[in-house]
Amino acid sequence: MSTIARLARAEWGPLFSTVRDGLVARKWRAVPMTLGAVCLTALLQFTQNQSWGYQFVQNIGSVRAEEPLWLALVRTPLSLFVPALDLPVWGALAQILLVFGIAEICLGWWRTLVIGYAATLAGTLYARIGIALGPDNPVGLPASDAQVVDTGPSAAVVGLAVFVCWRYRAYFTAALVTVVMVGEVLVKNNLAGREHIAAIAAVAAVCLVSTWRHRRGDAVSRSRPSPGSDAGSAGGSEEKPPIQF
Repeated sequence: MSTIARLARAEWGPLFSTVRDGLVARKWRAVPMTLGAVCLTALLQFTQNQSWGYQFVQNIGSVRAEEPLWLALVRTPLSLFVPALDLPVWGALAQILLVFGIAEICLGWWRTLVIGYAATLAGTLYARIGIALGPDNPVGLPASDAQVVDTGPSAAVVGLAVFVCWRYRAYFTAALVTVVMVGEVLVKNNLAGREHIAAIAAVAAVCLVSTWRHRRGDAVSRSRPSPGSDAGSAGGSEEKPPIQF
């Protein structure tokens, strides 16, 4: 096996095996939430492009930092599935199908929604904090960003990608996603790019807490040796299992 193949297997082997086995065993039944999200996004895109539906979609799923916080919190869950009007809808649909699908197989549908929502909420709250800090602060935003419509799945997609890579020990890929998002901000310093960084920061905090809990649990387990714990300790090397969450 070549060096590149070994590196690829070490990086993506457990993740690829999980996704492959899930699809082989259940096919499209492995990702019902993802398929529902794709259909919901397509429906909202169709609706908001109609003269009779634009305001309706704005009222139920459009988030702006200038609006009351309670209203933003009510709209944020649905805002994940409202495509940005200035971007092609196929991009949002592809992101949801690929990243949400992988996450649903690896994490389950409810963990996927929780992580995706947490990443999106982090971006939404950052927008308000950044505007309050002002453009003179390194992490601040101009007041004009308060009027920017903040919708779409991108923050959730970035957060889920980083979390799944961390859980399956694809650390290089997680780092690469982070570097690309930082590069996006350096090249095009806008609200969306900065919200992606906020989403990564929120997910990184979840990963750190989960790692701490996992190590604490391991320490407690090691302090309580069980009879016959030495049995089988001479076995060969095995693939590391996913980190639990």
